[in-house]
Amino acid sequence: MESVWQKGMERMRFEPLTKSVKTDVLIIGGGIAGILCAHRLKKAGVDCILVEADRICGGITGNTTAKITLQHGLIYDRLIGELGHDGAQLYLEAQVRAIREYETLCREFSCEYERKDSYVYSMHDRAGIEREIEALTRLGAKADFSDASLLPIKVAGAVRVKEQAQFHPLKFLFAIAEGLSIYEHTKVLELKPGCAVTSGGEIRCKKMIVATHFPFLNKHGSYFLKLYQHRSYVLALENAQNVEGMYVDESDTGLSFRNEGRLLLLGGGGHRTGKKGGGWQELEVFARTHYDSVRVSARWATQDCMSLDRVPYIGQYSARTPDLYVTTGYNKWGMTSAMISAILLTDLVLEKKNDWTSVFSPSRSILRPQLAVNALESLIGLLTPTVPRCPHLGCALKYNAAEHSWDCPCHGSRFEESGQLINNPATDDKKGLR
Repeated sequence: MESVWQKGMERMRFEPLTKSVKTDVLIIGGGIAGILCAHRLKKAGVDCILVEADRICGGITGNTTAKITLQHGLIYDRLIGELGHDGAQLYLEAQVRAIREYETLCREFSCEYERKDSYVYSMHDRAGIEREIEALTRLGAKADFSDASLLPIKVAGAVRVKEQAQFHPLKFLFAIAEGLSIYEHTKVLELKPGCAVTSGGEIRCKKMIVATHFPFLNKHGSYFLKLYQHRSYVLALENAQNVEGMYVDESDTGLSFRNEGRLLLLGGGGHRTGKKGGGWQELEVFARTHYDSVRVSARWATQDCMSLDRVPYIGQYSARTPDLYVTTGYNKWGMTSAMISAILLTDLVLEKKNDWTSVFSPSRSILRPQLAVNALESLIGLLTPTVPRCPHLGCALKYNAAEHSWDCPCHGSRFEESGQLINNPATDDKKGLR
């Protein structure tokens, strides 16, 4: 199953590390966040190396729907209540800055960058839509009400923000990666102060950035409690209409729409990784019901790390690790979150003041209702007596018949039937799977 971005795309290749080296900053993880961090650090004159255990852009980044927008569901009304006006405005400011950075960079590369209006719709909650428009207006953003009439479903209303964007993520990232110091097929085996032991040699460095989707160090930061993973599915449809924008339901289990050339990308069917959900079947039923003569051109799935408060964790890995940084918990909005990470983490590495630090701090309070849910899921997974068990922290794996994989409902690790690791936080293959 390849995404429309991966089909026919000639991949860049980088050699594995074969000797011990030194650098100022080591970046672990070759997705969009890691590559943008390396790009920005290099532009700032910082010597850095990026290592990827497999191939760059081979994981979540290659399976995105690639929407570049400040709209992340109905979030701003809630952020004003939780962070206050100033905190919510800093979050919005970061999104706007990220969008501008993409616009600037995409002028240099051919990556199908297009400005599009963005819509967050609700099936039933018109009042929630109106509150979100009011919140965005109070924060200085331009937003208005829409009936989203181009969708094949009737909605209660939508928040529209104009001049957001979409693009081809792999064309963009492969252009960005040109000239960076990248080693593929180089797995980090151990982290020590000022040193990473990899499958190809030691890398001595002053600072490290962990950009591995789900952080793999369990003894710092409590990310196994602060994060869970949510799976979602996409169909690329022929003979469906042009919706002339980017749409997403405010509900985690709702649908998303955007066009890619002649194709309509229909997303949804989501569920917590390791649990049951609608999957592609739900999307296929919807497509047959609402479109005549529709044909599925491609299908793929992805999963996202969800934070406790729907704000990413970007900054110092933990209070006890001053030279170790992390970026994770994008809550399905990886495009702007990755760019914000590159900006913020570069400033932190250079010891420059950045007003966004407190908003995205990984050390902020974890006292959220989602924490209890995550802890309960972990407890259930640990106490479930069935085998096989996840090598990450020992939770019982669940078989995913739709994708022929073994998935962990605690923290989202996934394995092929052969036992080969698909998604972290597990770091090793699982032996003994059928």
